[in-house]
Amino acid sequence: MQDKILPPARKSIITLYTGNTCLMGHCCRFVLQEKDVESRIEYEGSDEIAAEIAQYNPYGETPTLVDRDFSIYNGQIIIEYLDERLPHPPLMPVDPVNRSRVRLMMYRLQRDWFAPLPKDISATGVDEQTRQHLKDGLVAISPLFSGQSYLLGEEFTLVDCMLAPLLWRLPLLGVDLPEQAKPLETYARRIFERPGFVASLSDVEQTMRS
Repeated sequence: MQDKILPPARKSIITLYTGNTCLMGHCCRFVLQEKDVESRIEYEGSDEIAAEIAQYNPYGETPTLVDRDFSIYNGQIIIEYLDERLPHPPLMPVDPVNRSRVRLMMYRLQRDWFAPLPKDISATGVDEQTRQHLKDGLVAISPLFSGQSYLLGEEFTLVDCMLAPLLWRLPLLGVDLPEQAKPLETYARRIFERPGFVASLSDVEQTMRS
C-alpha cells in the first residue's frame, strides 16, 4: 500500500516562503517586520520546503505568502496584501491619488531596476550595462532626498520597503555611488537603522555589508 501524501499542516500564523538573498523576498520580510506581527519565515533550500511551496504556488517560486488557507505569490501583491491585512502602521496613503503614486513608483522600481537583476543576487554580480543603468537611475533620484525624508515625501511607504533592500545590495552589485548621490546614501543609512529592516535581514544578507 502506498503512503498517502498529505498537504502541509494548516498554518495558524502568517508564513512567508522566501530565498536567503531574494530581493523581492527581502521586501516582503521588511514589510512583515514593520508590521510587527507574529509570523514565520521559511527559507527555501530543502526538499521539504520546496514541497510545501509547491502546495501553495503553482510555479513553485518564492516569495510565497500563506495566511491560514489563503496563499499569495508575486512580491508586490504580497506587500499590498500585508498592508491591507495588517493596517497598523499604515504603509500606503489613505487618498486614492497618493495610493496610485505609490503603486506607480513600485511598478517603475520593478520594471526599471528589479527586472534586469537576477532573482537571487549573489557574488557573481551583474553586467556592466545593468550596473550603469542602475547607478544612473539612483543618481537621478538622489536630489529628492535633499528636501524630503522618504522617496515620495514625508511618509514612509511600501515604496521605501522596496527601495531599501535594493540599496542594501549595491556593494554586492558593484555599484559605487558618486558624491552627488550623498542625499540618497544618507537616506539609505537611516532606513538601514530601522529595527524592522535589521530584523528583516537573512543570515546571508547580513554579510552583504560586513
